[in-house]
Amino acid sequence: MEENKAEKLLDSINFPADIKKLPVEKLPELCGEVRDFLISSVSKTGGHFGSNLGVVELTVALHRVFDTPRDLLIWDVGHQAYPHKILTGRKDRLHTIRKKGGLAPFPKVTESEYDAVSVGHTSTSISTACGMAIANKNKKNFPQVVAVIGDGALNGGMAFEALNHAGDVGANLLVILNDNKMSISPNVGGLEKYLTRLISSPSYVRFRNKGREILGHIPVVQKFMRQAEKQTKGMIVPSNLFEQLGFEYYGPIDGHDVKTLVEVLGNLKKIRGPRFLHVMTKKGKGYIHAEKDEFSLHATAPFDPATGKKNGDSIKKITYSDVFSDWICEKARKDEKLHAITPAMCEGSGLTEFRKKFPARFHDVGIAEQHAVTFASGLSAQGEKPVVSIYSSFLQRAYDQIIHDIALENLDVLFAIDRAGIVGPDGATHNGSFDLSFLRIIPNLIIMAPSNENECYAMLSAGYKYSGPAVVRYPRGGGNGEYNQEKYNTLEIGKAKIIHEGKNIAILAFGAMVENSKKAAKELDATLVNMRFIKPLDEELLKKLAETHKYFITVEDNVISGGAGSAVSEFIARENLKVSVKNFGLPDKFMEHGTREEILEEAGLDEDGIGKAISLFIK
Repeated sequence: MEENKAEKLLDSINFPADIKKLPVEKLPELCGEVRDFLISSVSKTGGHFGSNLGVVELTVALHRVFDTPRDLLIWDVGHQAYPHKILTGRKDRLHTIRKKGGLAPFPKVTESEYDAVSVGHTSTSISTACGMAIANKNKKNFPQVVAVIGDGALNGGMAFEALNHAGDVGANLLVILNDNKMSISPNVGGLEKYLTRLISSPSYVRFRNKGREILGHIPVVQKFMRQAEKQTKGMIVPSNLFEQLGFEYYGPIDGHDVKTLVEVLGNLKKIRGPRFLHVMTKKGKGYIHAEKDEFSLHATAPFDPATGKKNGDSIKKITYSDVFSDWICEKARKDEKLHAITPAMCEGSGLTEFRKKFPARFHDVGIAEQHAVTFASGLSAQGEKPVVSIYSSFLQRAYDQIIHDIALENLDVLFAIDRAGIVGPDGATHNGSFDLSFLRIIPNLIIMAPSNENECYAMLSAGYKYSGPAVVRYPRGGGNGEYNQEKYNTLEIGKAKIIHEGKNIAILAFGAMVENSKKAAKELDATLVNMRFIKPLDEELLKKLAETHKYFITVEDNVISGGAGSAVSEFIARENLKVSVKNFGLPDKFMEHGTREEILEEAGLDEDGIGKAISLFIK
């Protein structure tokens, strides 16, 4: 009976207006149901999990207090927005999340009016909220603007740039720090909770503002008032930093006490200007397996809710990240100058073992991609051998640093770029669709793309040995499963490899597209070339092939514009080679979420799609 009663309560909540109808005493019960719904749903579909469990109470309180969607709610990164989706008319479609044609993995403006912005990368919420607050300041009955930032996103330099600006201009916004790592403050208690409720109350605010109005022009009194506030709050909370930036600081408070959250948010809603609320939460809250293992259940495949064990855990396939892990640990054992750098992607990039074995040479700089790259330049300038392990879509944020701090100085830095090409369920914000285009135009860089795991190992070695900046980019997951470290020990820079000799048609495939091009090469009796290098191209081989082939077909999992195929086309034009060329790659649009196979098929880059496209071009 109790279970049916609980289900009926959540069934009655379709939009935030329904939350406002509930007595405040019912809110903890609602939070429990939302958490149970999350566990049940994500265990079947997979998806982001731990962070969502941690923000259930905060999400319920925000929608209870604020008038969304009129009031604007900005989620940083957005992987903690599942409870938000459940409470804004999308709970019946949560089972479609991250699937092709289903709910997006992050907030998306075209999906719901409750999603104020589309987002998928970190440390952007305060900048966006600041712009919205400034744009709305002259509007009648202006809406509230709330930015929720957490999961390490406050480490990003952009977040502090935004705090500095918003505080300086007095933007009317509320920034909520969802602190689930206890990186700023110790555990909260009754005293902290009481003081925050007191400090945010209307009576306290009126008293403070009236005192400033009457006495604030007297320097001695002004100094005393500031000191008194610091003594009231600063002894137990890190208020000074944020208040120096122009924000009124409140907190920390327990992010799982929904009643207190509602009271405090209600008070802060009545205050104007830059406000900063520090909320302490537990990642994975309410699900013991997620609380114990915050990383593996941060984002997860479908799992058994009784044990937390992912479905198919016993079937472990080698991934490119595993290959990188093997390579960097072996290389570090032999070379004490090797340093590994990651911007908060240790586990995802395959650096867990390295961190255990070589802690002094492991550098997780937090969500700070620009710093990661320039930090590598400093290590290299002093004779060390840095390896920057980073996701393709995250590397975009450090483009200036790659050019000015690495390539311009021709420094010896290896970039191991994971998640290149289509990543699948995480969608447009995480696809590595552009790295070949934005990297190949930079002088001094060499760029490699392996067709399988063995080649990845060899390319990492070649790039590390090369004196200058080098890039190895590889996709999410694995290749053809052929992995033997001893098979490829050396690789000549700038040399391609012919896989199959045919006639008339030469398929020039890059990286992961070599495997997908094999069927077309066989059916069309085409020459298949594993190009291996995007920069430098194997120009000697291209000239020879142009003498015996009529058509060049380039295939890559990067946008066509400016990519590897463009490099081939430019070479053909420059050398005036008598051959027709056609470039196949990702189209000029942002590819949405779905499985990697589904999105490649949509782009015509699956086995059958490549063959059909070549045949159509020839005809």
